[in-house]
Amino acid sequence: MMRIPYLPTLLAVAAVAYSTAGAQSHNHTVRVSVAVITALKVSSGTVNLTITGAGVIAGQDLMTVVDQSTSLLWGTNSSGKKVTVQSNLASPKYTLKVEALGPTQGTAAGQVVLSSVARDFLLNIGRSSGTCSIRYVGEALASQGAGSDAHTITFTIANQ
Repeated sequence: MMRIPYLPTLLAVAAVAYSTAGAQSHNHTVRVSVAVITALKVSSGTVNLTITGAGVIAGQDLMTVVDQSTSLLWGTNSSGKKVTVQSNLASPKYTLKVEALGPTQGTAAGQVVLSSVARDFLLNIGRSSGTCSIRYVGEALASQGAGSDAHTITFTIANQ
């Protein structure tokens, strides 16, 4: 029997050469994308403003009622944004005003008379989440008589 010198060493070198020659690699791209996110939530579904005889001043035509029981929460990951507000009623019988009170982000636009045209409610909200109280003021003239308006109020995050 013939002995081959260094056979174990030759086999080990051949195995290493085979394993590196047979190794393969491949790569791919993984992309993480974040879409524009806007979220709004009003704290309650229904606000009832009722003008009654209580608090009405004799001889004055203008009667008002105020409600501050609702709040707005919002969030956006996009800059250059504002919140607008509008009503679905094109020709309401009575005046309804709205105002943002104490916003934690952005600037309140002041008291807005609601109409079917979107009006600024909060400005410069930026990339943020925040909250504010909503103050509604209902106004009626005694000369307008009794009745009611049912508004659907829409808040929208929009480009500034």
